[in-house]
Order: sequence, then structure tokens, then C-alpha cells
Amino acid sequence: MKNGKANERTYFDRVHTWGRLWTVGALLTLFSVPIAICLHYNVWPQAHDVFMALIKVLPIYWGTAIVEVATYTPMLGAGGTYLSFVTGNITNLKLPCGLNAMENAGVKSNSEEGEVISTIAIGVSAITTTVIIAAGVLLFAPFLGRLTDPDAVFAPAFTYVLPALFGALGAGYFKKHWKISVFPILVGVAVLLFAPTLPSGTLLFVTIVASIGGALAMLKLKWV
Repeated sequence: MKNGKANERTYFDRVHTWGRLWTVGALLTLFSVPIAICLHYNVWPQAHDVFMALIKVLPIYWGTAIVEVATYTPMLGAGGTYLSFVTGNITNLKLPCGLNAMENAGVKSNSEEGEVISTIAIGVSAITTTVIIAAGVLLFAPFLGRLTDPDAVFAPAFTYVLPALFGALGAGYFKKHWKISVFPILVGVAVLLFAPTLPSGTLLFVTIVASIGGALAMLKLKWV
């Protein structure tokens, strides 16, 4: 038992160590691009102009970042969270992949099995996405403008990719747990009616809180 606990600590220690290293490396890589451009052209923006531009968007992005970390981590686990935030595209791709993999494997997100399944699924998703994007850039670059042009025949399809993805993913959960799905759906619709421009990360946090609160209330009332 002691060896099992020691191995578990070692695993999570390694996850956090490598996760922090890759997160710092990703930040340095992102910052290196504008710094390299400024060094090459010897043009540096004024600190006042940068501050005035950032002050308009920082409150939104800082709030969304805090909400997303608090929301995604319990669902994706430590390894899945680090991978997701380093590779990006969490809401559209990494989160559905992780949740769908755990659902198919029949494991819970807060279990050791869920941690492993989520990490593997998100890692494979990141590799697959990179390969597909590279192939798409090389093969479809000559035709991409015709496909994504607002006047193109296929243009309407691109606007419904995200709703189709989450609709297909959510349909299975709604069917299995339809009683506890009604309240968070109504809360999400009501929030969007009053705040249609609310960031998706914040909306996700609101609906998760509504899901937990609604489920606990229904359990207490013995409706489920």
C-alpha cells in the first residue's frame, strides 16, 4: 500500500514537473515571436500604448483563464489539463475528446483510470490535430480560399462545426441523464438571452455550477 502511494505521488510529481516546464516553454515560445520581430526591425511599441490596449481585454481574459482552469481541471485531470492548455483549442476539441474517451471507457474523471484515459486521449488528439493541420496546409492551401470564402457553397457548414460537435457529444449525456440536464440547459439559455457575448469559458462554469446545484437539489427532493 505504501509503495502504491509512493508510485502515485511520483507519477503526479512528474506530471506537474513536466507540465510546468512545457507551460513555461510554450509561454516563452509565444513571447519569442513578437520579440524577434521587434529585434529584427528595431521597432518597439510604447509601454503606454501596450498598457492601454491590454487594459481593455485583460479583465475578460484573466477572468476567463481563472474560470477555465477551475472548470476544466476536475474534468480532465492533471495530465490532460497541462496538455490541453499547452496545445490549446480546449473547448472545441480537447475537452470533448477527453470526456468522450472516459465515457466510452466507463471511468470517472476524478479516478486514476480517468486521469490516464484523459491524458492519452488528449495527447492523441493533439498529435492527430497537428498531422491533419499540416496535411491540410500542404494539400488544401490552393483550394482553401474557395471553401471558406463567404460566397462559397460550403461556407455555411463551417459556422455550424462547433454546435454540431457539442450537440453530438451532449446528446448522449442528455439522453442518459435527462432529468438533471433540464435545469443547466435552461440556465445557459437564460444567461445567453441576457448576455449573448459572454465568453464560452464563463458560460461553461455557470452551467456546471447550475448542474451541480440542480442535481443536489433534485437528489435532496428525491426526484432522481
